[in-house]
Amino acid sequence: MNILGLASQCIERGEPCALVTVIRTSGSVPRHAGAKMLVAAEGTILGGTVGGGEMESRAIQLARQAIADGQPRTASYSLADLAKGDPGVCGGTVELFIEPLLPAPTLLIVGAGHVGRALTHLAKWCGFRVLVSDDRAELCTPEQCPGADAYLPGPLSARLAEVPLTPQTYVALVTRGYPIDVDALPGLLDSPVAYIGVIGSQRRWLTAAKALRERGMSDAALRRVRAPIGLELGAETPEEIAVSIMAEIIMLRRGGHGQPMSEDMEPGRAPIED
Repeated sequence: MNILGLASQCIERGEPCALVTVIRTSGSVPRHAGAKMLVAAEGTILGGTVGGGEMESRAIQLARQAIADGQPRTASYSLADLAKGDPGVCGGTVELFIEPLLPAPTLLIVGAGHVGRALTHLAKWCGFRVLVSDDRAELCTPEQCPGADAYLPGPLSARLAEVPLTPQTYVALVTRGYPIDVDALPGLLDSPVAYIGVIGSQRRWLTAAKALRERGMSDAALRRVRAPIGLELGAETPEEIAVSIMAEIIMLRRGGHGQPMSEDMEPGRAPIED
């Protein structure tokens, strides 16, 4: 299979990768413009090569950085003098383009009740891949919670191995009680997910946190949890709560600050309309 086919398979599996392409060369070089290499998040070469050796090793590190921050980058290498730090002695120069290929972000919704159903609908509309989990198998179905990409009935702790927990994964626990949160959270807190939010009052979260500490979870791990979940919108209905949750997730994903945009306006300055 060609490199682009391999990249497509990675995206379909929800696995981020980076495509490294030789875009310009001069002089004597191991590979020429158009040569490609596909790199997995952990640095494994999935296919192709841009020349091997130290230059390729440096390109792999840049590919991993691109996957981590989602930003493309270029790199230029002179292959002339090892004593000067060049990654080769072929005599030419190589310019690379490193492009992160990231799958759609995944939202794992734990709880298929009223809020879970509303959140499933809204997250799909926002372009997320949605996984729904609920220990009540009769609720964790396309009929009861339509629109998800996959359903994980049963306790989440028993199904967690089936979930791709990556920096592109967001988790919303919108369950009916803190014991379910306590069962699900240890595996999530040990993962690299980007966001973990827990629904309920502050008192409910303090009760859950106490139980998790008794199970050996550290305060540093517990600080990863956003509880109560969402931005303060005064939300009451399941749909409004879903908006609050997605607003917080989008804010974190896009680097926003959650303040009204009107507060960023200079006094007396009118907005520019298209």
